[in-house]
Amino acid sequence: MATPTLEKQPAADTGHLVTVTFRIRRFDPERSADAYWQDFELRIDPKERVLDGLHQIKWEHDGSLTFRRSCAHGICGSDAMRINGKNRLACKVLIKDIADVKDGVGTKPVVIEAMKGMTVLKDLIVDMDPFFQAYRDMMPFLITSGNEPTRERRQSPRDRERFDDTTKCILCAACTSSCPVFWNDGQYFGPAAIVNAHRFIFDSRDEGGEQRLEILNDRDGVWRCRTIFNCTDACPRGIQVTKAIQEVKQALITRRF
Repeated sequence: MATPTLEKQPAADTGHLVTVTFRIRRFDPERSADAYWQDFELRIDPKERVLDGLHQIKWEHDGSLTFRRSCAHGICGSDAMRINGKNRLACKVLIKDIADVKDGVGTKPVVIEAMKGMTVLKDLIVDMDPFFQAYRDMMPFLITSGNEPTRERRQSPRDRERFDDTTKCILCAACTSSCPVFWNDGQYFGPAAIVNAHRFIFDSRDEGGEQRLEILNDRDGVWRCRTIFNCTDACPRGIQVTKAIQEVKQALITRRF
């Protein structure tokens, strides 16, 4: 029997590729205590995502580049980082939208750095433990009393709609790390934690609203918010974060939710 052979694949069409500079803030504590900027020049399709550019750098240029990613489709929130000065998901930002490509060349570099207000562990990876601790402090689970029901806890569409917006949070930390109050004082719970508290405070099936409100009434809670709207602008899911924080403040004042 003849040994099968693979057909030669046609050469890839590179006519649509452009030259783009990725400028990345690097940090490796095992090598130096100081961060530094490093440029990478890529030939890439401008319709690709920033995440694709990072993959190209890691796979073809420098395998030591370190960043988080998982689903790569805007669901997991792992690849949140500062891109051209704004917190974004690298898997949702197209290169053509930020590199200002003209005549096959990106006239502006794609500038990437780790999110602000959090300890940088390496390159684009930050320490998320304090962020998730604030999330856990909000008791992000249904609190009820009495016997366990024999069927699902029913809820009207109207009651569900009351907190629908804040169920969309993917815990990417883009909102929290865009908050100037959080930058100055890492003890502030931050927008993401308050959003997740909101999701249960206004859930008609939950009985832990008062507990969560007392936690948020602390000096590191909702009263630290200065209504700057950075968090709302940064949210990749379009959650009205500032509105949710104001609703929690109102619930603290009126004790109606």
